[in-house]
Amino acid sequence: MKKLLLGSAAIMTAASASAEHTVNVAILLGLTGPAESLAPAMVAAAESAVAEVNAAGGVMGHSFAGIVADSTCVDADAATAAAERLVTSDGVAAIVGALCSGATGAVLANVAVPNGVLMISPSATSPALSTAEDNGLFFRTSPSDARQGAVLAEETMSRGFTDVAVTYTNNDYGVGLADAFVESFTALGGNVSISLPHEDGKADYNAEVSSLGATGSEAVAVFGYLDGGGRGITEGVIDGDVFEQIIFGEAMWGDSIMAALGADLDGVFGLLPGTEESPKDPYAGEAYDAAALTLLSMAAAGSVSDSAAAASKVFDVANAPGQKIEAGDLATALKVLAEGGDIDYVGMTNVELVGPGEAAGAYMLQEVVDGEITVLAQL
Repeated sequence: MKKLLLGSAAIMTAASASAEHTVNVAILLGLTGPAESLAPAMVAAAESAVAEVNAAGGVMGHSFAGIVADSTCVDADAATAAAERLVTSDGVAAIVGALCSGATGAVLANVAVPNGVLMISPSATSPALSTAEDNGLFFRTSPSDARQGAVLAEETMSRGFTDVAVTYTNNDYGVGLADAFVESFTALGGNVSISLPHEDGKADYNAEVSSLGATGSEAVAVFGYLDGGGRGITEGVIDGDVFEQIIFGEAMWGDSIMAALGADLDGVFGLLPGTEESPKDPYAGEAYDAAALTLLSMAAAGSVSDSAAAASKVFDVANAPGQKIEAGDLATALKVLAEGGDIDYVGMTNVELVGPGEAAGAYMLQEVVDGEITVLAQL
């Protein structure tokens, strides 16, 4: 059911809900920028959840429209401006997004908190967001990079690599993941020869590849973006046959880099949030869950206009006790809530919230084999 759900979304329309009026919900993702190839599937997944709720009759007689906007991933000013338009012009009741951590932090601080708007990100993973001043309005369906860094460090050591060079995109996401990995890896007895920031959008990355290669390390961990500097550095490392092993952070996985490099990536390993039942597109499952959790929290609060009330119900909807709700079961969830019952939203990615702005999450250990991404284990 989960894997068929996104493909069936097109036949579910807003018209399916017998609604008094339509409530706008923002789908604010990085349609442009260094992770832009991830956005289309994420948008489709979020829209799928909206369509499913509408097909089930909506919430309290109201249907929903997903208003799609561009957070650009790395331009905080543009992300803030887009969010301001969504709130002031489109009157959105909540925000699903943003995609990247820096844009998410900017929207949270400058728009969501001042306007009291619920915000659930499917993919902003910076550990700093767990302690951001959010007035109880911010949540995410993907786990923090504090955990990814630790799990990836353990996997790297278990494969016998004890000396690693690290490069990271120079923003909140990259810094957070690099710091978490370096701290965990060194605590396990490993050596990090260099932790080198890189900028996205450069014409070439020869200087960065040269600095990384000069360390003589066995492996390089690339914590960048698949459509940005991370890809450029990976191409340079492969062309120069610089390292024995390449390790990917989660924002490096996706169809665009596989199409560009294919079998040249054989042996690359890393983590991706989600489960083996999640859609193959990175963060699509989390996007579906973020949208579903948003609308179900409104249903639990008994209001489609009071964002603070909906935010106060997110933990109740996402966690036990209650009837377990998987992807495709949103109609059942709405019925249970309407009857005064409790639900435990599991969704596509085993949603479990464990603290302010923090999801327990799950990871797939992935490796490229014969030019294809292969899931080795669920962690």
